[in-house]
Amino acid sequence: MQSEQNSKNNEKPFVDVILTNFNKGDYVEEAILSVINQTYKNWKLYIIDDNSNDKSLEVINKFSSHENITIIKLLKNKGPSFCRNYIMRISKSKYISFLDSDDSWSDAKLEKQISFMEKNNFYFTYTDYTPFFQKGKEKIFKKRTFIKNFFDYDAFIKNSSINTTTMIIARSILGTHRFKKVGLLEDYLFKCELLKKNFIAKKFGEDLAVYRILDESRSSKRLKNIYWLWRINNNYNKLNFFKNLMSIFFISLNSIKKYGIK
Repeated sequence: MQSEQNSKNNEKPFVDVILTNFNKGDYVEEAILSVINQTYKNWKLYIIDDNSNDKSLEVINKFSSHENITIIKLLKNKGPSFCRNYIMRISKSKYISFLDSDDSWSDAKLEKQISFMEKNNFYFTYTDYTPFFQKGKEKIFKKRTFIKNFFDYDAFIKNSSINTTTMIIARSILGTHRFKKVGLLEDYLFKCELLKKNFIAKKFGEDLAVYRILDESRSSKRLKNIYWLWRINNNYNKLNFFKNLMSIFFISLNSIKKYGIK
């Protein structure tokens, strides 16, 4: 029976999970365990610590003996885009997924999402997710997000609702496509440039991830995000003034609907 199960697992494609961490020692174990507990077993987890100075490494090192986990420790802080690009360059698996160190997945995420991709020959998928605010030890859960069923480039610049923690992408469509270090909203730019290549992102319509929003990151980042959204739309997406303004308006409105005004 065990050999039969192993045979079935061997037929399934592998997925590389990229988990970047910087000073999230209070949350990173939960993220790691959410990968280990997946019902889908053909995964490789790359944990890349971006020179944390909290208890992160103490927590991460507990998993150093796991055969499917590779731990990389940077000696200098490089930012999440560098970390993700580092792993993407060495990735050999059919699929690549991303998990932030303060988020987590449901146990069946990889099983359901990869099956969805394999059956339909999809290259870029995402799921719904549940956001919650972390204020000290208090957790305030919001309603599950119900996102559009698909995004092309034109739809994405007016909504931007694909959460990176929910994405799985076929490595074959990435080529040399990487995250660019621009300041903020590097995830947004990455998705824009991928969708501009005429790929369409498809949604698997279940809530398969939990997205933590730290209290410290809310209102303080809102104006910064608007500033960087304008810069990216102007300098990289080459939107004219009106389209840029509409993009910022709709993306900001959507953010307020999901997370509130504060």
